[in-house]
Amino acid sequence: MEYIVKYTGDIFSLGYPTELLDAQFAILDLGDQDPEYLLEYPQVTSYEPSRRISGLASREGGPMDRQSMDAACIPPVWREYGLTGRGVLVGLVDSGIDLNHPEFQGEEGRSRVVALWDMTAQGTPPAGFRSGAFYSEAEIAAGQVPDTMSQSGHGTAVAAVAAGRSGVAPGASIAMVRLPSARTTDIMRAVKFLMDQAEERGMPCVINLSYGTNCGSHWGQTLFESYIDQSAQRGRSVIVCAAGNEGSGAHHYYGRLTENGVLDVEFTVSTQREQICLSLWKNFIDEAAFELVLPNGQATGLLLEGSRTLRFGSVRAAVFYGVPTHYSVSQEMLCLLDGPPGGMDGLWKLRCYGGSISDGRFNVWLPTMEEVGDRTAFLQPTPDLTITLPATAMYPISVGGFRPDTGTVSPFSGRGIQDCAGRTLLDLAAPAEGVRSAKAGGGYDAFTGTSMAAPFVSGAAALMMEWGVVRGNDRLLYNQRVKAFLCKGALRSAFLTYPNAQWGYGRLNLCATMNDLVNHLERGL
Repeated sequence: MEYIVKYTGDIFSLGYPTELLDAQFAILDLGDQDPEYLLEYPQVTSYEPSRRISGLASREGGPMDRQSMDAACIPPVWREYGLTGRGVLVGLVDSGIDLNHPEFQGEEGRSRVVALWDMTAQGTPPAGFRSGAFYSEAEIAAGQVPDTMSQSGHGTAVAAVAAGRSGVAPGASIAMVRLPSARTTDIMRAVKFLMDQAEERGMPCVINLSYGTNCGSHWGQTLFESYIDQSAQRGRSVIVCAAGNEGSGAHHYYGRLTENGVLDVEFTVSTQREQICLSLWKNFIDEAAFELVLPNGQATGLLLEGSRTLRFGSVRAAVFYGVPTHYSVSQEMLCLLDGPPGGMDGLWKLRCYGGSISDGRFNVWLPTMEEVGDRTAFLQPTPDLTITLPATAMYPISVGGFRPDTGTVSPFSGRGIQDCAGRTLLDLAAPAEGVRSAKAGGGYDAFTGTSMAAPFVSGAAALMMEWGVVRGNDRLLYNQRVKAFLCKGALRSAFLTYPNAQWGYGRLNLCATMNDLVNHLERGL
């Protein structure tokens, strides 16, 4: 099994298959070995298992008109400033791209895709990595990429919105990483690869992540989020993350423990999946015990700190009730439930027993909609804090969704929450329903999900960086400066307060953002 490792010194001396991400982060493949042995090595300061992560869009209906572009105020920026994203690399981490689709053809029919790493293929991997096949710009132009990409629907649609010929940044160069069954370690590899490609070309870059997971505290405390934050500060870059489709998924529960109190958290399971997880996060100061009650009335007994594995016929429950690490003050209890398809279906209870309580607040998450659908759900869910990782990291731009024809927030859009420092986690919203985009295999279709919202912002960031970095109007227009101007220019309603959990700072409005940038340039700021 793969693990994310934060390290110092010579990590290769441990002898495990290793891929370096940077001077602090690496990916190690331990096979079946117990990861706790890692902490016996002085080079290892912390580790985290690779977690599954899912794409965040679905296809629906027929093609729409260009109201999504108009809703984000993109066309006026094209006309007034002549921006296309030229000179900027748009990197996409997704299911792949249909290289033969006209959306990705440039002048004289030459592909605008300049680099491709297919993690699912056998071949020569990029330097520093151990698997997959890398294809250079020349190999792509020569048609040497196998035709398996033509079925990459999710990635094709996302790429076309961000940088297709009819997308937001039609002049940008494109680099794509095709993921296998995605895990957090795959996302991290892909981000490093895309950053490396941009640096080799001397280009500013935007990286679009339209994938998400519920595995984590949702407060930027995992090694996965830490690496995304660190990468977002590398070079002249911007990382854009979809907020996820969990707003109406009933996969988040928020509750309060009381001293000597008992609270039942009920949830239904109805899935053909053979494994689901339940991730609970609480304050370490609070003392609490938990118990899982199965649909047939059997129970695990009290679950205290430590690891336990229990069997109930064909169902296995593996429970990891951890302690704080040196990079997180929170405490996680992770329950992995395994069983045959349909074998876990029914009403479950997570029984919570409060001991000595000071804070009392706790959050629990089920897997995402893309993993288990909406029939595996809490009976009394909480829609706030449904934004998925890695959009919960601090430095990326996190993007929710709205319906362009009505201007209303998409009910499925992942929500943030206001914390004591004023952070809402969500930055802004972009079109996410009925978005017309390229269909793998040719033609067009309409797509829905925050996977479609994120590339609107990625494309907008590419236009901004062409104006600022490439044309020399603002050499520092990347990373947090791009986020700040996008949030400032966002369209806000007079009837709402901002930032808020559903909209962040408002709707993407590139016209207002560019006006602000020009105003600051004229004032010498």
